[in-house]
Amino acid sequence: MTTTQPKVNLSGLARCLIQSKLLSEPEAEKAFQQALKTRTPFVTHLVENKILESRKIAETASIEFGIPFFDLDALDTEAAPVDLVEEKLLRTHRALPLVKRGNRLFLAVADPTNHQVLDEIKFNTGLASEAVVVEEDKLNRHIEQALEAQDTSMSDLMDADLDNLDISAAEDEAPNESDLDVDEAPVVRFVNKILLDAINSGSSDIHLEPYEKTFRVRFRQDGMLHEVASPPINIAARLTARVKVMSRMNIAERRVPQDGRIRMVLSKNRSIDFRVNTCPTLYGEKIVLRILDPTSAQIGIEALGFEKKQQEDFMDAIHKPYGMVLVTGPTGSGKTVSLYTALNLLNTPEINISTVEDPVEIQVPGINQVNQNASTGLTFAEALRAFLRQDPDIVMVGEIRDLETAEIAVKAAQTGHLVLSTLHTNDAPQTLTRLANMGIPPFNIASSVLLIMAQRLARRLCEHCKVPDDIPKGALLEEGFTKEELPKLKIYKAGPECDHCTKGYKGRVGLFQVMPVSEAMGRMIMEGGNAIQLADLAKEEGIQDLRRSGLNKVSLGVTSLEEVNRVTRE
Repeated sequence: MTTTQPKVNLSGLARCLIQSKLLSEPEAEKAFQQALKTRTPFVTHLVENKILESRKIAETASIEFGIPFFDLDALDTEAAPVDLVEEKLLRTHRALPLVKRGNRLFLAVADPTNHQVLDEIKFNTGLASEAVVVEEDKLNRHIEQALEAQDTSMSDLMDADLDNLDISAAEDEAPNESDLDVDEAPVVRFVNKILLDAINSGSSDIHLEPYEKTFRVRFRQDGMLHEVASPPINIAARLTARVKVMSRMNIAERRVPQDGRIRMVLSKNRSIDFRVNTCPTLYGEKIVLRILDPTSAQIGIEALGFEKKQQEDFMDAIHKPYGMVLVTGPTGSGKTVSLYTALNLLNTPEINISTVEDPVEIQVPGINQVNQNASTGLTFAEALRAFLRQDPDIVMVGEIRDLETAEIAVKAAQTGHLVLSTLHTNDAPQTLTRLANMGIPPFNIASSVLLIMAQRLARRLCEHCKVPDDIPKGALLEEGFTKEELPKLKIYKAGPECDHCTKGYKGRVGLFQVMPVSEAMGRMIMEGGNAIQLADLAKEEGIQDLRRSGLNKVSLGVTSLEEVNRVTRE
């Protein structure tokens, strides 16, 4: 007795091809079974094995089922609304969105009888799916082209649910923010993911930037901006409105800058604050979110990047019972982190510490922190006056901007209080002349300032991919290295980007000029010495400038000469 192969129940496109006499029933059964074994769609199997031409299959299906036939080579791939459907569904079911009309989505498919494709995409998008017959080989090629044309950074950021953004708003109409659904789930998830990705990547700022035809999302990592996403310009207003709602701003006001704040609770023990600012531009509102991570101020004094003598001088100054310690440098040079590292060392139950900032960036238990608010009259100067009536031991002023604040800070330093503050100057000696130019008498400067620290932040070379840098000896001498250093000098540069870094760098290290105000400096200040004379005296006293501090980090292989030139170039 012989056994026979069970008969396959053919239906759909296979039955159509038999009835059209393009395939015999045995040929169709064999092809169907082989397609099942290889888990390949029936039409794909026919075309790949050259059993039938893809165009013949498509034309037959179109005629038999009364479904439109379309030549995909006439399609502008970049215009296809691919982002409406998950990439996984497109690849699995071999379907390509052609156009969206109202709540209907037209899909290019090679097998219009595969109703599972239409049902799943309908469920995924919430749109009524309608089939258009196309050739199998062209379909596969155009799916790949469409997915490649999609912004890869956007797809990296978005999870499956975020692909369902509605981008059907008319390009020539200015969206009415009051009509926007800022709580729409995909928009909410996209914004939340941007925030989380920024935190996980160690970024310090998020930039949301609208332009005429594009919308750009950038993260500042290790002091450098990197583009991470380019969402469709049609959703820019919704993303902007969502961030403004989260930070309690007026979403109807788009003509003036606004400030706000967002708090993201990650766990019971950790939360991240975002300081948010909007600014009207030609094509919408640019939003910048500064990430305020309290853990950044708890890194420890050793991690800042001080050399041994610099750390000793800094520690000695902040443990004095009174006087003024000033930290100077441009915005983003790490001044706040340095000051809070010092405050954490001094923060004990026996010490009363008060700070006034614009605004408070890092919240620390045990420290009395005040937000400066000029609109209510709570200026740096007024807050300082209040502090001095509250029995302070240590006072921190976010920035000395004017004569009034400088005078009160100097008076506090002279009357038994330790004052920490910042100034925007290029190096330590210039800070002393800046105070004099503000109107502080030279005697008061000499008697109150204990130490001035100028600083910059340079990116650290990635330990996993840095490579030796071959630089001629003459060039190294011109850069500032000495002849004695050259024989043992080994310099590194950023290598090819690896999984551990961003463009060859990972993390940052401080470059410092730590200048205690000596008696000789005090005399020079009272004699009216200028910044150049003070810098020469500091050099005679063995104080390294920022450039020398950077070269030391280069010789240790911590950073590259190129990076030191970037942050200390004069």
